[in-house]
Amino acid sequence: MDFTTKKYAILGDRDGIPGGAIDECIKSMGAEIVFSTTECFV
Repeated sequence: MDFTTKKYAILGDRDGIPGGAIDECIKSMGAEIVFSTTECFV
């Protein structure tokens, strides 16, 4: 899968995987992140 040709919106979970952690994984594959947040889903 080619991650470099797409743009990503990241929604992290405060009690699960935060957005910043997902960002680092996706960025390491060369993807472009246009929005990232960590929310509390109750």
